[in-house]
Amino acid sequence: MNDPDFYSPDPAPRPNALARTVLPGPKAGNLRSIILRIEEAVEAETEAIRSDINFDLKASNARKSRYLYELNRAVKDVPGAEALAPYRADIARLRTKLERNEAAIRAHLSAVNEVASLLQGAIERSEADGTYTTNAFAGRVP
Repeated sequence: MNDPDFYSPDPAPRPNALARTVLPGPKAGNLRSIILRIEEAVEAETEAIRSDINFDLKASNARKSRYLYELNRAVKDVPGAEALAPYRADIARLRTKLERNEAAIRAHLSAVNEVASLLQGAIERSEADGTYTTNAFAGRVP
């Protein structure tokens, strides 16, 4: 187990297409890595919403909430808005990805609403005997 080929105190770096150089400073690496993790999560969610019918949206929302919490803590430790200037490009890139994610979520919710409306209409038609409809008594409670 102590064989140097088997164990290394520094884990092997993960391949990451979004890797950026880390700026010097107390929280610089943390903030940049949090932004990159959020980007990866948002990109994965956006792609999955568009392509995977079994995507776990609840788990993805929990992950994004956790990352937002981490981001808020990291930003709170940054002394002043001018200290965020080196991250302007990262934040702009994240904003663009969040806008795409929002569009995918809106499209998904729209589709869900459309299916629910179709199902509701089908149920109402199947329960109707031709005499009365549920809408005929809408707002008229005896």
